[in-house]
Amino acid sequence: MTKVAAAFLCSFVLGACHAPAHTAAAANPPCAGFDVAGSDPRALAIADEVMQAMGGRAAWDRTRVLCWTFFGKRKHVWDKQTGDYRLDEGNQVVLMNLESGKGRVFDKGVEVKDSQTLAAALKRTRSVWINDSYWLIMPYKLKDSGVTLKYAGEGTLADGRKADLLELSFKDIGDTPDNRYVVFVARDTHLVERWKYFERRSDTESKMDTVWAGWEWHGGIQLASSRGEKRPMGGLQVLDQPPASLTTP
Repeated sequence: MTKVAAAFLCSFVLGACHAPAHTAAAANPPCAGFDVAGSDPRALAIADEVMQAMGGRAAWDRTRVLCWTFFGKRKHVWDKQTGDYRLDEGNQVVLMNLESGKGRVFDKGVEVKDSQTLAAALKRTRSVWINDSYWLIMPYKLKDSGVTLKYAGEGTLADGRKADLLELSFKDIGDTPDNRYVVFVARDTHLVERWKYFERRSDTESKMDTVWAGWEWHGGIQLASSRGEKRPMGGLQVLDQPPASLTTP
């Protein structure tokens, strides 16, 4: 697994950090547990611009089912309203609920009944979802629980356009909360168009540096289909209703 997003918050609140009903559509209040005091006002304002450019907080909260293929290897179907989730990887199919942690695993069409094997497969599947979903929707999580957001100056994209840099650090969340990210927000599009990953908060050299490209509308939100060469986020779909595949192996 590409362990880049392990600091992604594991709790079910990931898919359900909603704005209050009376809030204007353009508003983007932080999730409970976001480090408001430790974050920069400028960084917060840029994060709000990113959310609005992607369709707005209300559209994100209404989004129901996300489907994607991670780097051509793993197929995901995730109902972010209920937590129901399907993973297809090789000969294995996993159907589980991310909130309860319960589920079923099928290997070459045969259901796994051994309790220890089942528990290990479900635990791994949750880690896969944490990683692969962060690669898909990180820009929607800039003001997520446990995140501290700092303004890190001005940068330049590969084509010479200017970008604002946001630094994300984490506290008491995910599998590896010592991770750190720097994301490049293009000033003309207000979209994340590049990110850097640092394995430890104190690292000065990034472990990874890739683009976020291929932004397109899916339903009422924008998603990016490329993370650079050989890193496609394929099969992008946003569905209004959960498909039968979420419960049918």
